[in-house]
Amino acid sequence: MSDNKQFDFWYAVNNTELISAPTGQLETFGDTVVNYYLVCQQMDRIDRVVVREGHLKALKPAIITPHSLGQVDVGDLGAEAQQYADWLKKHTNDLRILQYGFMLQKKELKEYTVSDRLENVLDRVKREVAALNDPLSAVLVGVDDPWQVCLMKLMVELVQHSVQGNLQDFQQQSLDLKKRLIDHIDQAFLDASRDPSRINALADMLKRNNLWEKYEDRFFALVKASGQ
Repeated sequence: MSDNKQFDFWYAVNNTELISAPTGQLETFGDTVVNYYLVCQQMDRIDRVVVREGHLKALKPAIITPHSLGQVDVGDLGAEAQQYADWLKKHTNDLRILQYGFMLQKKELKEYTVSDRLENVLDRVKREVAALNDPLSAVLVGVDDPWQVCLMKLMVELVQHSVQGNLQDFQQQSLDLKKRLIDHIDQAFLDASRDPSRINALADMLKRNNLWEKYEDRFFALVKASGQ
């Protein structure tokens, strides 16, 4: 990576400010589409401001297993955004717990330039977005080049806001699944006690769920009681 490229993405990161964020967290078990409004002053004109509107699709997060601790997916945000993601992968624990993927839907991108001061344009954009009453909207100020890194910074903000809630949802789902499995096993033991022909199926189910050792004594007690 050249020094200029490294300067570009760190310059963009350090000069990106999230003005208003979505009111809710990213979905845990589905995709989330965030509508962004990025306001950037042109590099060589203090009276020219570029406004970009578009959609970021946050893909549902996944628990990262040791063998999948590899590339952080930033969709098609570009090489500089990927460089930032690689840095985050090494320095941010949240991105090592859950893996988030994002897609920039370029076909929906709207871009226009306004002759005015940045503060005035930003005030108008904020009012317009507030009037939409969109809980999945985000307004941010960034740099005109590379502006894609500004969206990467937005992603980081969204992840940091959402990761604890997403983890709690995963943990609750795990508890619910575990309870359903325990209830299912208890019912299978009851059914096998009433019908010995189901004992082999019970054994297969315990082994399939890696629970044989936990239930081994109970299983053989059942076998003995059934006279098998």
